[in-house]
Amino acid sequence: MTKIIGLTGGIGSGKTTIARLFESENIPVYIADIEAKKIMQFPETIEKIRKYFGNDATVNNQVNKKYLSQIVFENPKELEKLNSIIHPLVKLHFEKWVKKQKTPFVIKESAILFESGSYKYCDKIITVFASEETRILRVMLRDKLSKDEVQQRIKNQWSDVKKISMSDYTIENESVTVAKKQFDEILKILKILY
Repeated sequence: MTKIIGLTGGIGSGKTTIARLFESENIPVYIADIEAKKIMQFPETIEKIRKYFGNDATVNNQVNKKYLSQIVFENPKELEKLNSIIHPLVKLHFEKWVKKQKTPFVIKESAILFESGSYKYCDKIITVFASEETRILRVMLRDKLSKDEVQQRIKNQWSDVKKISMSDYTIENESVTVAKKQFDEILKILKILY
């Protein structure tokens, strides 16, 4: 049976960089965030979001991302509600995806692997981390957000310390060279295990 390796880390930690390294080794990678965004465009998902968050949460039968972001990133209870709509659908989609894979293990990349409870279905977990300063800078440049907006999103996620304490492996992603070296070591172990 295909093993599931969870890949997580806070916003701006560089999970995508590590995910790409796995892909370059022909290991299938499921990016939960990308799939969640696709699922949010399904008519039945849009309808659930409209029912709970009101008519302003949608525009022209599409999710009003700006409106929804303002609500959920300022109110953890609302974020929890949105996650309770999206996560069961992502979980189902992931399970179908895993069945199609023909490799000893796959990578499930998710920023909120722990927060969503998805970690319970992983055989091993890798947490990618970087200093808060580095993460803030990366996200400000990538997403064109203010420092305050990035810090608000960081606050909604578990701390690196908490994630690391529950992980099997860690990758420090301050520099590509160091991260790549740690990635290579972890990959070697995973290939021996599976």
